[in-house]
Amino acid sequence: MHEYDLVARDGDLVQLLGRRHKSHFLRLKAGVVFQTHRGTLNHDDLIGQPWGTLLESHTGNPFFLMQPSLADLITNTKRNTQIIYPKDIGYIAMVMGIGPGVHVLEAGTGSGALTTAFAFLVGEQGRVTSYERRAEMQNLARNNLDRVGLLERVTFKLGDVADGFEEREVDAIFLDLPNPYDFIAQVKSSLKYGGFVGMILPTTNQVGLALEALRWHNFAFVEVCEILLRFYKPDWERLRPTDRMVAHTGYLVFARSVRDQEEE
Repeated sequence: MHEYDLVARDGDLVQLLGRRHKSHFLRLKAGVVFQTHRGTLNHDDLIGQPWGTLLESHTGNPFFLMQPSLADLITNTKRNTQIIYPKDIGYIAMVMGIGPGVHVLEAGTGSGALTTAFAFLVGEQGRVTSYERRAEMQNLARNNLDRVGLLERVTFKLGDVADGFEEREVDAIFLDLPNPYDFIAQVKSSLKYGGFVGMILPTTNQVGLALEALRWHNFAFVEVCEILLRFYKPDWERLRPTDRMVAHTGYLVFARSVRDQEEE
C-alpha cells in the first residue's frame, strides 16, 4: 500500500486531512495539481514533505499530509453495495488468523472492502481468492484494489458459489452472501482441516440456519457474536460518549473444519 518512509514520495498514496476530518486521497505524481473547492495544491509541493506536515492550499485552507490507514481506505472505498466495516473486519481477521502467507478465500466480493483488508494482511507471500457472480461488482473491486496498490495479491473469479470452489486446502474462507448457510458443503470441500470459516448475517433466524448447516457438516468450535463500537468526545474536561453509536451491523459466525469420525 505504501512504504514506511518518513517523507512522502512520488507515487505514494496519500491522505489530505482537512477541517472536520474531511479526507482526500490521491496518488502523488510530479507535475500534477490537486484541485478541491477549498483550493489547489501542487503535488510537487507535497513530494518530499514529512508525514504529518500542515500545508495550505492557494486559498489558505489547511490540510495535513498523512499516510492513509487501512481503516481510512476501507471506509472510503467506492461502493455500490453495503460494505463490512473496520470494527467487524478487525475481529474477523483476528479470529480467522488472517496474516502473512495465508491463503484466504472470499465469496461475495462486493465493492472489495473486505478484499482490501485481506490483501493488506496476507502480505506479499499470501494470497486472496475472491468469488463474485456480478461482473460489474468485481470490476469495481478491481479498481478499488488497484487504487491502493494491492491488486496483485488478489485473484478474482467470476462464478456461482453453488458450483463450488476450485481451490483446495485453503486456510480460511469468508462468506459475505445473502444465504451463506446454503454453501457449507462447498466450503467443507475446499477448506483445510483446522481451517476457519466465517460469515456475516443480518438476522438471528439466518444465524440459526447457519448453525444448523455447520452442525450438519461437522464443523466445530462455533462462535456467534456482534461487535458494538462507541466513540467518546475527546474533551478531557467533559469526556462522554458521542451522541451516536455504531451498534449492530451484522452477526458474525465462525467455525473450524474438523475430520469426520469415519475418516479417522
